[in-house]
Amino acid sequence: MNLKTELQTERLLLRPWNIDDVADAKALFKYASNPHIGPAAAWPVHASVEDSARVIRNVLSTPETYAVVLKETGEPIGSIGLAPLSDAVDPERREPESTREIGYWIGEPYWGQGLIPEAGREILHHGFEDLQLTAIWGVHDVNNHKSSRVMDKLGLAPVRTARHVHLKLLGDVYRDELVRRITADEWLTR
Repeated sequence: MNLKTELQTERLLLRPWNIDDVADAKALFKYASNPHIGPAAAWPVHASVEDSARVIRNVLSTPETYAVVLKETGEPIGSIGLAPLSDAVDPERREPESTREIGYWIGEPYWGQGLIPEAGREILHHGFEDLQLTAIWGVHDVNNHKSSRVMDKLGLAPVRTARHVHLKLLGDVYRDELVRRITADEWLTR
């Protein structure tokens, strides 16, 4: 297994979040304090730069989680990664270790520019080629049409709808989520 610390696309550098870099925390706060971002991705709005620094330390510093950085500016504008499967995908945690779940978000000023599909294609390549995954899953709110379009572009096909999923980080919030998947064989034949 070939673990990489950085991935690149035409416009983006995907690199680990820096837990000791105030600039990373400030950039994260700049976008994660927007109420249109976090709740759509099932996490709360960030209240301070310190809150964002804590999220970098405790959440975003996990393996295979990357800051989405614009090469042009060097600024982190989002995040993307491959994580263990969520409860919506695998409520009983029966999926094999050779699968992961893609997760992503991007700052609102960058919506509609094709940056997350660009980053996502590189993450799928990394997952299937370097990590030798057999499948990559994805989950999004059934009403999140932007995320639905991203997953369509990446080839993640709908598998089922997970009903009344509890979004623990948002308190007493539940939603229906569309569960999607692409297998290594499907990815290779695209």
